Amino acid sequence: MGERRSLTRRALLGGMAAAGAASVVRPVAGVAQALDRAVLDPAGGVSSLWLGSLRGSSRPIAAPRRFALAGVEWAGPRDARIELRALAAGRSWTHWGLASSTGHDPDHHTDGLFGEPLWTGPADQVQLRADRPVHGVRLHFVAPPTPRPGARTAADFPLARPVLAAGPGQPPILARDGWAQGQAPPAHDPVYATIKLAFVHHTVNPNGYSAAAVPSLLLGIFQYHRYVRGYWDIAYNFLIDLYGRVWEGRAGGIDAPVLGAHAGGYNAESTGVAVLGDFMNTVPSPAAIGALERLLAWKLSLHGLPTHGKVTVVVDPSGASFTPFAPAAHVSLPRVAGHRDGDSTDCPGNAFYAQLPSIRPRVDALAGTPARVTLELPAGATAIAGRPVEVSGRLEPVGSSGGLAGAPVEVQRLRGGRRLTLGGATTGPDGSWSAAVSPRFNVLLRSLHRPAPATVSDWVALEVAPKITLTVAPGSPLRVSGTVFPAKDRVTVELRRAGRVIGTRRLAVTAGRFAGTIRAPRPGSYTLAARTAPDADNVAGASSPVPVTVT
Repeated sequence: MGERRSLTRRALLGGMAAAGAASVVRPVAGVAQALDRAVLDPAGGVSSLWLGSLRGSSRPIAAPRRFALAGVEWAGPRDARIELRALAAGRSWTHWGLASSTGHDPDHHTDGLFGEPLWTGPADQVQLRADRPVHGVRLHFVAPPTPRPGARTAADFPLARPVLAAGPGQPPILARDGWAQGQAPPAHDPVYATIKLAFVHHTVNPNGYSAAAVPSLLLGIFQYHRYVRGYWDIAYNFLIDLYGRVWEGRAGGIDAPVLGAHAGGYNAESTGVAVLGDFMNTVPSPAAIGALERLLAWKLSLHGLPTHGKVTVVVDPSGASFTPFAPAAHVSLPRVAGHRDGDSTDCPGNAFYAQLPSIRPRVDALAGTPARVTLELPAGATAIAGRPVEVSGRLEPVGSSGGLAGAPVEVQRLRGGRRLTLGGATTGPDGSWSAAVSPRFNVLLRSLHRPAPATVSDWVALEVAPKITLTVAPGSPLRVSGTVFPAKDRVTVELRRAGRVIGTRRLAVTAGRFAGTIRAPRPGSYTLAARTAPDADNVAGASSPVPVTVT
């Protein structure tokens, strides 16, 4: 479960274009060392406690501070069953919950085994028990975040945007801000991959939570995922509570193929939906199952996917240890898969998993006939800033060889987290379309068919080089001048002879213009070019070569 530790260039460019080439930022310098500190996150809500070995049941253990969510880390054995219960002053112990459920892969490599966090409600003590001796045990606690006063129904929270009429229509999705409330900053900008299937999860927390407690529960899971597990953000793309409310999870856009951290080995090809609760022996509420069916029908349809049958995916080697399959194995999985279909885990619980065969046909019936739209760049395309580049694609019904004619298609860019429509086109008789765009910076592009059945393509990274002009005046030394758009701080002028660089000169750029001199070592024929280095906005740029003869 995680953004892959070895990202593809395309996915990495996705993150770069979305936020300006941010490097992978880990919330802690080294997880093992950082966990020795009492508090990991800036708000002071996360703490840890070293236990060492565990045989049978532990004594009651006082937490460093009052908490509402707890998780267990251990060194081995991997298949140990560890359970946890909690106690608050003046109350009775909670029921035992499974604290050693795995199957998730972090956004970057960490040592040790981590179980899913358990929502306990406000508590002061915990007790552990294990079915065999375990070692390297550490407890992690998340203090209860402050809930939003009076927020109980969907009407109390803002809705996520945009709203796109795919499948049965977009269900109400409560925006991330409703639970994050400015307290859940991701450690990394979103990275985008693709979606071929959806994984269904449960979060293993007890089922008796109130509607008002859900935002705190979500914020607690975020804090555990980010500050204990070292994820960039909450792991799941969407979460559903037992009251049938759908919540936006990981940041990056409900309408985008955001790389999650929910199913080890498959995150770059899937979306992840978790139902809040423990469903080993209990079936989710009808409201939760109904919301899940509508969400899956909408999300898969939006990305131009059939909602029935199976699809072949490749096991990411970096997450293969969480699966029963070999690294890079080709695995056939249902379009609507339980987490255990791909990973070595009990998730989404025995009772919930048994419902998936009846859930799948209902999802398919809701989806109807989705449409699929594509976007392609010219082969080997690197755009020059300000110059038009023609992108193209096709709009067609899923499962049909015929196109949708006369339909509007938008070309959108994503930069700095904002979507902007750059232009549009109308599909031809075969569903094909083309449009010209003129970006100035590296950018992610996608196509969008907005009317029903709405559909979006994956984001495609377009690299953009600066437009550089160069003029050379004869003399000794040679006088050079030119322009750079978009403006950069410096250019490097290269002097070449017989294809070899024999001299360079770095020149400052002011208001997009540069000027200076460069000396040829002796008379003869030379070629000059001005170049810029790659940066957060553009790839490397170069002017057209200018031949010159020095007498």
